[in-house]
Amino acid sequence: MTLLRIHDVTLAIGSGVPPWPGEPAPRVTRLSDMAKGDGCNVTRMDFAVHYGTHLDAPLHFIPGGGDVASLDLNILMGPCHVVRVADTVDAIGPEAFAIPAGCTRLLVRTRNSALWDDPAHAFSRDFVAFTPEAAQWLVACGIRLVGIDYLSVQRFHDVEPTTHRILLGAGVIAVEGLDLRGIAPGAYQLACLPLKLIGADGSPCRVVLTTRP
Repeated sequence: MTLLRIHDVTLAIGSGVPPWPGEPAPRVTRLSDMAKGDGCNVTRMDFAVHYGTHLDAPLHFIPGGGDVASLDLNILMGPCHVVRVADTVDAIGPEAFAIPAGCTRLLVRTRNSALWDDPAHAFSRDFVAFTPEAAQWLVACGIRLVGIDYLSVQRFHDVEPTTHRILLGAGVIAVEGLDLRGIAPGAYQLACLPLKLIGADGSPCRVVLTTRP
C-alpha cells in the first residue's frame, strides 16, 4: 500500500500568531485542572473565528450570504494547485501567475510565508494579497476556493473590502492564514475542514495537503 505524504499547512493556535488588529488574541483557560486537584483537564477557548488559519464564508461580507455550516464539502476537499508568486510582487494581480487548466482550488504562496518563521511576529500590515482585478479574474476562471499565506486575501490598506466582496459574492471560499513554507508549486489533494458553526461568518480550520511519494 502506498502511503500518502501529508503536509499540514495549519498555523498552531498557541504559537503566538498575531490577531487581526482590533481583535482579541485567543485566550485559553482551564475550567478544570488536574494540577489543581480536579479529576480531569477541561480547556476553554475564547477567540475570534477569523484567527489564524481560517476560512471566510459568504456571510462575512455578503448580507444574507451563506454561513460556515452551509459550505459545500465538495469544494473544501479535492484536487488543488499551489502556485508561487515572485517575492518582488507587492499586490497579486492577474499577471502574477498562471492558473493551471481545470483548477478550481488554488493556494498562493508569496513572500508572506517567510513571516511564519516567527509565528509570534508583530502583525505585518504590508502583507501581499489580491487586488480586486485578480479577484474578478479568479471568479472568471472558475476558481471555487482560494487560499493565501497571510491573514487576509485582501490588502490591509484597501479602503473598501472589494476583493472580499467579489470573491465571497461569487461563492468563492477564501482560506486565510496558511503556512505554505516548504510547499513546492504543483498538484495536491486538499482537505480544509472548518468547525460546523451555524450562523458563523468564518471558522478556524485544519488544512492538510497530501501527495503520493
